[in-house]
Amino acid sequence: MSSVNDSLRISEIFFSLQGETSRVGLPTVFVRLTGCPLRCTYCDTTHAFTGGRTMTLDVILSEVARYGAHYVTVTGGEPLAQKNCLPLLRALCDAGYDVSLETGGALDVSAVDERVAKVLDIKTPASGEMEKNLWRNLEHLNPHDEIKFVLCDAEDYQWAKQVLEERNLAQRCAVLFSTAQGQLAARDVAEWILRDRLPVRLQVQLHKLLWGNEVGR
Repeated sequence: MSSVNDSLRISEIFFSLQGETSRVGLPTVFVRLTGCPLRCTYCDTTHAFTGGRTMTLDVILSEVARYGAHYVTVTGGEPLAQKNCLPLLRALCDAGYDVSLETGGALDVSAVDERVAKVLDIKTPASGEMEKNLWRNLEHLNPHDEIKFVLCDAEDYQWAKQVLEERNLAQRCAVLFSTAQGQLAARDVAEWILRDRLPVRLQVQLHKLLWGNEVGR
């Protein structure tokens, strides 16, 4: 039985296709937590900065269960900004879900349940939040985790390429190069990746191709 002490502020819980990462296209329940300490220039979830509703772990698990899905993604905002995100991740894993966590990389991931697939977003210069990258998080990545760069321009690409090589990121886990919507053409990034023979995956946001910028998709 959960209590107010294990509650979280939830922006939304919804069912959709996973639009990113190696799980792209899979029917997934998204649990979006409220609040974020970062203000990236390209953020497309500013509605999750404030508001939401307070829910206990039991209520959240009940909401997730009604969709009958196998995959669950905990996202934000920045989910790790709420201390009860860690118990939520454990509870979802214990309930038998295949769980992923989308985190901005500025907060410590060392205590995240090992069963969770972490998707760590390394902030590029054009994001405006590069100085917030917590580089020691790389030490806590497992082969089933993923690293993501959201690129806004050619300078971001060159910076990400340098980080990829200097920190041997492709030897840690899968690396994704994504583009900030409306700022950089995915085709350009595809050409650069092929030209430079980078061991990364180009990521195109499936949910935006299907539904545009609809909230809850």
